[in-house]
Amino acid sequence: MAVKDAGRYGERVITTAARRLTRGGALALAVLAPLAGDWASGPRAARADGIMLIEAGAFWMGSDDDSPEEAPLHRVYVRDFWLDRHKVTNREFARFLEARGLRSADDLPYYDLDDADARIAPSGARGDRFVAQPGFEEHPVVEVTWFGARDYCLWRGQRLPTEAEWEKAARGADRRRYPWGDEPPTAARAVVGRAYNATERGDRRPAGEGPSGVQDLLGNLREWTASAYRPYPYRADDGRENAPPDAGRVVRGASHDDPVEALRVTIRRLSSYDGGRGGLAHGHHHTGFRCATSEDLGGR
Repeated sequence: MAVKDAGRYGERVITTAARRLTRGGALALAVLAPLAGDWASGPRAARADGIMLIEAGAFWMGSDDDSPEEAPLHRVYVRDFWLDRHKVTNREFARFLEARGLRSADDLPYYDLDDADARIAPSGARGDRFVAQPGFEEHPVVEVTWFGARDYCLWRGQRLPTEAEWEKAARGADRRRYPWGDEPPTAARAVVGRAYNATERGDRRPAGEGPSGVQDLLGNLREWTASAYRPYPYRADDGRENAPPDAGRVVRGASHDDPVEALRVTIRRLSSYDGGRGGLAHGHHHTGFRCATSEDLGGR
């Protein structure tokens, strides 16, 4: 079983037979419970270009030289997992809203449709269809709540990445400051220092991709993660990965309107920007997401 990806590293074949994150159950996330029933009825990620294997191993997480919230620098082991190469787009999330509606069965909001920053609008005679604004279909989706991000990934048969998984995908094993290495950010590597809500497509900057081929990890939009916000050192078994739904979550990365100085793979923020359910029930113009999975996709 293998996945081929022709990128700037040339053709590479990664064999993944018999690898599954679920062995050992180290990251048995509570958010996976709704996968029972018809949750995994959305489009499955199956393209080599669409989802990338992040191989198991230890890496250096955090920093002793930046914000105190990022300290200490410490070693963390992460098992094999797969991560979407690109952030979820407005077009993709509009399909989810058509399938699931604007709120969950227990009345949790998925999307801030009435926010002026939203790039998805209702359509159809009854307003029960949703379309991305022209010109923004392939931009990463904004104004998605944490519940919307969580349930979109479940709909696809996936999940949100943990904080440690996100940083390993962005950093690799060499303590790099940016996904592409230690060279300063440029317009060819990251969408940053822009005007308010001035997002871009996330698949046009291969020079900024991470060590495993994941793109757009810094800039354009910050990203929701599954992890509750707790101090370092990071431990997957200390409750942060099965926290209750109202616990504030970690947001990773940097946005299009963040300053260049905010770009680094170690930066972490608390989701509770405006209170209420840990800030999870509100979307933002600067926060998007991508999905992950523990499932071995090598045979697809």
